[in-house]
Amino acid sequence: MHCQWKDKVLAVTSSTFEKLALDLFRFQYDNNEVYKRYTDALRVDPDTVRSIDQIPFLPIRLFKSHRIQTTTFDPATVFESSGTTGNNNSRHFVKDTGLYQEAFTKGFELFYGPVKNWCILGLLPSYLERENSSLVYMVNELARLSSHPVSGFYLDNYDKLRVLINELEDQGQKTILIGVSFALLDFASIYSSWNGRKSLQHITIMETGGMKGRRKEMVRHELHTVLKRAFNVPGIHSEYGMTELLSQAYSSGEGIFKCPPWLKVLIRDEDDPFKIRMPFAEPRKSSVSGAVNIIDLANIYSCSFIATDDAGNLFPTGSFEVLGRLDNSDVRGCSLMVV
Repeated sequence: MHCQWKDKVLAVTSSTFEKLALDLFRFQYDNNEVYKRYTDALRVDPDTVRSIDQIPFLPIRLFKSHRIQTTTFDPATVFESSGTTGNNNSRHFVKDTGLYQEAFTKGFELFYGPVKNWCILGLLPSYLERENSSLVYMVNELARLSSHPVSGFYLDNYDKLRVLINELEDQGQKTILIGVSFALLDFASIYSSWNGRKSLQHITIMETGGMKGRRKEMVRHELHTVLKRAFNVPGIHSEYGMTELLSQAYSSGEGIFKCPPWLKVLIRDEDDPFKIRMPFAEPRKSSVSGAVNIIDLANIYSCSFIATDDAGNLFPTGSFEVLGRLDNSDVRGCSLMVV
């Protein structure tokens, strides 16, 4: 059954997505105690759910207070989010790290081509402090798959990293520097003062978000403007992922994210968290805005239907933009699980 689910998820298409999502919804309702309790608390009869907009989306906050697990298994690993205390962290119990590896590798290659053609440089100091970061796991595996001799993580030795980037640029080596926002800003200020206005044609700068209290929060446009000027690149790429997901979306610029076939974003009304707003249902608008719901079919053994704390825009093409955090990030619906 495990291989059947995995094969179906990674081979899904736009025409088969909804049926597979509905099948997975019923599988998770039957085999995930927390999700079943939440669905029942909403008085949703699974037999009446006929479309993805009728599926209950589990508030992401419940990953902090409950063990979100579909079927019974001993996890291969437990990914944990960053937080001020361990009690406030989200935990994602992963049955099969091989599924995660296949999902993020295939997702990366859909957007960027074979990972073996890239040099992968990681600038993730705050994440490296934790052994159970899903982002560190992903970047480490991509670096390994790239087989480039200098792929890997770089911490505070910015001089070495500056020299390395210039060498890779001179060699014409396609390179991704993926970093948390505050670390990229720290490196950018030093890089620009050392490097003048040398244009980077072969280096892709990719931010993963997150100031982690190290700097004043910046909106994405402001962050990208600073980074583009410092590195003299035409655009800044972005990765959208989180501990609670096994898949990622990518942006090649302007903060507009595209999803792999097994990941889909929906928008819920901020005033009515159980109302889904669809772009095609509002023809006078080119996009709809509200709170972000995510369907990640790769979350076979946790929960594929998650109501996040992010606000965003959804475009008719299925691409989306993250506008920030909700004003009240305690998603209504969590109180239904206080039993």
